[in-house]
This record gives sequence, C-alpha cells and structure tokens, in this order.
Amino acid sequence: MAFGYLVSGVLLYGLIGWLFDRWLGTSFLVAVGILLGAVLGTYQTWMRFRPSETDEQS
Repeated sequence: MAFGYLVSGVLLYGLIGWLFDRWLGTSFLVAVGILLGAVLGTYQTWMRFRPSETDEQS
C-alpha cells in the first residue's frame, strides 16, 4: 500500500506538471511535479502508517 501512495503521487503530480509544461511552454514543471508528488506521497505514507498514540503508550 505504501508503494501505491508513492507511485500514484509521482504519476499524478508528474502528469499535472507535464500538462502545465505543455500549456505554458516550459520544460521544468514536470520535474517539479515529480518531486512534489514524491514528497507528498512520502508524507501521506508516513501519516497513514505512523504508530498511533495508543500503540506508543502500551
């Protein structure tokens, strides 16, 4: 499941970056989208699979 979060973040934001590149005539937004997707996918994975407070107290 964690792999899915990471891959989907990279694909989704990479695609959005690519679309903005096509629209604006630039060539760097796809890289920004991929990096942003990787960061957000990592964050989502961390938030989803972090230990809960009840697990830490036991």
